[in-house]
Amino acid sequence: MRTSGILMHISSLPSPYGIGTMGKEARKFVDFLEKAGQSYWQILPICPTSYGDSPYQSFSSFAGNPYFIDLDYLCKDKLLTKRECTNCEWGDDPEYVDYGILYENRFPLLKKVYARFKENVPERFYTFCQENSYWLDDYALFMALKDANDGVAWFEWDKDLKVRKPEAIAEAKETYAEDIEFWKMLQYLFTEQWTDLKKYANDKGIGIIGDVPIYVARDSADVWANPGQFYLDENLDPIDVSGCPPDAFSDDGQLWGNPLFRWDVMKKDDYAWWTRRIGFMAKLYDIVRIDHFRGFDSYYAIPGKDTNAKNGEWREGPGMDLFCTLEKKLGKLNIIAEDLGYLTPSVKKLLKDTGFPGMKLLLFAFDSREESDYLPHTYSSNCVVYTGTHDNDTIMGWFKSAPKESVKYAKEYLRLTKEEGYNWGMLKAVWASVGNMAIVPMQDILGLGNEGRMNMPSTLGTNWMWRALDGDMNAALARKICKNMQIYCRMRKPEETEE
Repeated sequence: MRTSGILMHISSLPSPYGIGTMGKEARKFVDFLEKAGQSYWQILPICPTSYGDSPYQSFSSFAGNPYFIDLDYLCKDKLLTKRECTNCEWGDDPEYVDYGILYENRFPLLKKVYARFKENVPERFYTFCQENSYWLDDYALFMALKDANDGVAWFEWDKDLKVRKPEAIAEAKETYAEDIEFWKMLQYLFTEQWTDLKKYANDKGIGIIGDVPIYVARDSADVWANPGQFYLDENLDPIDVSGCPPDAFSDDGQLWGNPLFRWDVMKKDDYAWWTRRIGFMAKLYDIVRIDHFRGFDSYYAIPGKDTNAKNGEWREGPGMDLFCTLEKKLGKLNIIAEDLGYLTPSVKKLLKDTGFPGMKLLLFAFDSREESDYLPHTYSSNCVVYTGTHDNDTIMGWFKSAPKESVKYAKEYLRLTKEEGYNWGMLKAVWASVGNMAIVPMQDILGLGNEGRMNMPSTLGTNWMWRALDGDMNAALARKICKNMQIYCRMRKPEETEE
């Protein structure tokens, strides 16, 4: 079955409150997807963001981002007033998220919510806390302690809390009971709104594709609560960290800095942590996209004290053993493998053995210096075809910044014309491809340039900010997309929505 979807993160939805949420505009976007003949809405990780605002560096790989809790829905539940929401400053540019203002103003407002919430706590809250205690208890305590320590990382806390000495943890739970309950409430509200939104989308025949980073942040509840699962020394400092080796684009390579997994330890407990994580994500989303899939075959390990990635080495990952175990425990997995970059024969074999579809990016196809397996005529049907992802420039931005030879090659290969719009020519190439699924970023549909770029890897301060404007996703645009879905046989049939 040929399907299609649109990539746009929740943060990028229009909203009067500084950032996109799971409220009315999210449902309007689902309606737009339905009218446009789409089958999927792909989003980035919805976990809480930490310093740098990246959804790929989170305080928890299980928790939801409190910023996405819709304030108008809280007003309907009488947990806020409209005036309280509108009296706050949310930034003066509707096209970009101002994370600094958001951080300063959102949480004081959510504290007001908590004061009213605890006056009449719903029974469902206690059920939620019990069902999710395996991650929620550690996360809520972690966030309460982080607040109590002025936001500093857990590995800089008092030693007894850092190493989770039982007496210190028991005392902290008593001292910060109210704060712990506040963080649990936020996760309850997030889950209530997310569940409703996902049901709304599914009822319209729209599946949610969610993103799962392979690694977790060092400053996270995951690492603090499960240090034995990670490659840490006796002081809980990373022995080796994640990254990529030097290549033609970077002399120093990429130093990501995430703690590495102790795959030998994880194997001994039958990958319990990964089973919990993927099992949770499989319920959260309809399809899970795993970022940096090649890391399961082999991963690059850099000495923890190094300042660049030059001295790393490749090590063997868990391979099929992990995925066989997950399937045995969780059933058949609905996964997209992010297999971008240089792929060794063993990575290709792992992808083939899992049966997961890999990814093809059209913007990677036109490097005139070398032959490319990203050119559409090389695709197999078991893949997901993109113009680009959150890490790439937009189509129109690429045409301005790419080497002239690459641009010339793209125009000739795809027979692009300025009259039609280079973005529409590339979109049609993705939709026309043999890939079973095609996903395109909303910015490319809107024909935005570099101003619509979501992330520029290895930079800080200007990423994850782009937002669509009210009216961008209009009926005329939906009809235009839908017409292309009919032409390229990606139109969702009515019977496919009835599940």
